[in-house]
Amino acid sequence: MKAITLRQFGSTDNFAFTETDTPAINDNDVLVKIYSTAFNPIDYQMRLGASVSQRMHSHILGREFSGVIANKGRMVKDFEVGDEVFCASGSMGSNGTYAEYISVPQQIIARKPANISFEEAAALPISALTAMQCCNRLKISPEESVFISGGAGGVGLVLIKILLSHGINKIVTIAGNPGSRQELINAGLRNDQIVDYKAANAIPLIIQANRNQLFDFCIDLVGRQMSELCSNILRLNGTFVDITAFTTEEARENLFNIGAVVVYISNYAYSLKGNFSYYGELLERATALVEKGTITPSPIEVIGGFELGTVKKAHEMMEYNQTKGHKLIMRIAE
Repeated sequence: MKAITLRQFGSTDNFAFTETDTPAINDNDVLVKIYSTAFNPIDYQMRLGASVSQRMHSHILGREFSGVIANKGRMVKDFEVGDEVFCASGSMGSNGTYAEYISVPQQIIARKPANISFEEAAALPISALTAMQCCNRLKISPEESVFISGGAGGVGLVLIKILLSHGINKIVTIAGNPGSRQELINAGLRNDQIVDYKAANAIPLIIQANRNQLFDFCIDLVGRQMSELCSNILRLNGTFVDITAFTTEEARENLFNIGAVVVYISNYAYSLKGNFSYYGELLERATALVEKGTITPSPIEVIGGFELGTVKKAHEMMEYNQTKGHKLIMRIAE
């Protein structure tokens, strides 16, 4: 098969188009012909050799995809050749997703929602898994208030839609440009629930948007300075939700001083414990929510076909924060 591989850590010039063996399948695996793959910030962090590169198991990067089952192992009963599927493969597949094919355990895949394209489906798995884990573990009630940093991103938009569908309306988030604000309004928020985080008095404005009350929950989808902001608007014994592991020392001190409950959201934790069925079961629920219209995929930008230039462009856009809130997609097969 054709694949785009990373020869060594460093610049995007280290990517190369190569021919390699099509992955073999075990009894419990499916071989998927990849139609589209989504790019994630962890991709460029791995390319640079950051600490997350320790999770690399292949010189082919990429962690989520949509496609069609091309072959299956003899123990696979719930899927057939020709089924349209999507998946957050992470490090559980035979290789990354900048490739024509990938072999994955049957437990981690789900049927693609019938009402969206392969490109949209490739943008959904990681966002849906993260947002749904937040909802499942936090047990937020309609009486409680929630601040979400990075609400206009892929995870944030799915999370907001799920919360609203459960009657949780006391939500405040932030935006830095008119496009992000409009995406949040499209997701169901009012204009007065969205604060410009670039404002000099952002913290008082955020608290004011919550009827001058500190928040019961702060869900940080950004990290670093935003973790500090969260730590300053959370009530005594409130819950801080970290999906980035990028809290600062100041934020940790502030959270300790208010006796905060800290919840870590980690998608790969389940794979480390061998609980692969977690992924497929949650994605099947996501499929049902998409087909009902409760959630929709992140805004996407298809930036090219299966070419070196597409990968280089995507990595540079992510690294230099030029995605404008869109999930970047590479179309691999028509």
